Amino acid sequence: MHHNDLSDFAHSHNFLSTYHDANERRTRYVVMLTAAMMVVEIVAGLLTGSMALLADGIHMATHAGALGVAAFAYWFARRHADNPRFTLGTGKIGDLAGFASAVVLAIFAIGIAVESFQRLISPQAIAYSEAIWIAVLGLLVNLLSAWLLGAAHHHVHGHDHGHDHTHTDNNLRSAYFHVLADALTSVLAIIALFAGRYLGWAWMDAAMGLVGALVIGRWSWSLLRDTAAVLVDADADSAQFAEVRETIEDGDASVTDLHIWRVGPGKFAAVVSLVAAEPLEPTEYAARLLIHEEYVHVTVEIHKCRGEHPELKAA
Repeated sequence: MHHNDLSDFAHSHNFLSTYHDANERRTRYVVMLTAAMMVVEIVAGLLTGSMALLADGIHMATHAGALGVAAFAYWFARRHADNPRFTLGTGKIGDLAGFASAVVLAIFAIGIAVESFQRLISPQAIAYSEAIWIAVLGLLVNLLSAWLLGAAHHHVHGHDHGHDHTHTDNNLRSAYFHVLADALTSVLAIIALFAGRYLGWAWMDAAMGLVGALVIGRWSWSLLRDTAAVLVDADADSAQFAEVRETIEDGDASVTDLHIWRVGPGKFAAVVSLVAAEPLEPTEYAARLLIHEEYVHVTVEIHKCRGEHPELKAA
């Protein structure tokens, strides 16, 4: 039994992004803005009897809910960052929330497409003046929200590896896509409403709806693909595998098995199995890899080779 202090051999599993707290704060602001806009539209719709206002308020409620999930994910990840139940930290909580938000975006896109197609077949009367006012007000709120989240989004990329998806905070990205989706629908609605009011092109409302559905659907698919890759540990790319091999292998040690997976935005864990004729201490191999700041949890397994061909026969 060891009687010495073993604390030097333990380390934190808090692998959250450096910008986690700032992103959480900005997301909370956007939730409050969206919720306030939602309440204003629903109350105004009930008081004025406007179905357009009421419908847009309910639509804003779905986005407020999705953004609320993003804010909750930030809080939960921070709150449980050092909880031993999460053996590799809570860095993937944001990706789980991002995946859920991507599903909501997909449903939103399908709903817009179906409604727009129905209106192409059976056009409906539109109260242009009222609808334009609603769309402009919604656009202003969404532009402010997009600015808040976009500033954080670009700040993170500006300090990491360009636009490398492996360093992306998918929770922030999902919230950003939600407000962009709202802003896009507002812009397209304004274009369609002006065209309908002043040019008589009533069909533009439905046509712009279909365009918006396609764009939002593409955003949804991109977010689904990237968050799913993280959740099933398929996020590391071939360049990372090559980087680890080049860092570990030294002419004697040969990497025989290698696993790399993301444990947080821009943070990775690695399990390296190697064989060598005269192996060094595991900590020495790990130290070589830990000079790359994205590798925060490295486990090295060593096999001493027999004979002259370590790649063919290992102990």
